[in-house]
Amino acid sequence: MKKVLIFLCFIKVISINAQEIYQSFSAIVENEATGFPMESVHVVNLNIIIGATTDEKGVFEIPAKVNDTLYFSYLGFKPLKVAVTQDMVKFKNSKFKLTELAFALEEIILRPYQLTGYLDIDVKKVPINSAGRYSIPGLPNSGYEGGSRNPYSISKTFASLFNPADYLHNLFGKNPIQMKKLKKMRENDEIKNLLASKFDREILMQLLKIERYNIDDILRNCNYSDNFIKESNDLQILEAISGCYEEYRVLKL
Repeated sequence: MKKVLIFLCFIKVISINAQEIYQSFSAIVENEATGFPMESVHVVNLNIIIGATTDEKGVFEIPAKVNDTLYFSYLGFKPLKVAVTQDMVKFKNSKFKLTELAFALEEIILRPYQLTGYLDIDVKKVPINSAGRYSIPGLPNSGYEGGSRNPYSISKTFASLFNPADYLHNLFGKNPIQMKKLKKMRENDEIKNLLASKFDREILMQLLKIERYNIDDILRNCNYSDNFIKESNDLQILEAISGCYEEYRVLKL
């Protein structure tokens, strides 16, 4: 009787382990309105930080298992987040449909610079990023953006460095698992290509499981200017957060 129980337990363990093994999951992405396959749709497995892209037939292939979450993103279409089910893995005939967004374009007024043709005069009309950056020897990042160019910006930079508990602990310390995903995100070319084309922070929010205001808070407390926060693409934001997190870890030690 004991041998039978041991054998059954062994079979159960094997079954559980088999469910945890990642296998190649493939499906098709279509335009909901037309039913046509969609090429170049980005698909990200949020659980293991791996990305893929659909081909000309709308087909993608990505490692996944039951209960993983797939995130679909394509410019001009509403993002889609789907949990992988047992049926999806078993039958391998899933189709996902993306819905096109309707954009209402507002009136745009262009105000060209009134140039005179004289370089000495016209160069003064070119907008300049007022953020100052300071390089700290021994730390991996290229520098810190201290905000406006004034005598107090350098003080703010050093204050944030030498008081990480006040500035960064509440942001990084409470999300250690999410922050560890930064390295995986930077190593995956598909995700990097996706982030380089986006400015909405949606992928970062989904991967790191933080809100938009958390991202802005991190960057501000790492002394990045509002101009950088507003104008940078998602890949630049990823690099900035990653660099700031690595410096936080160094200072914490």
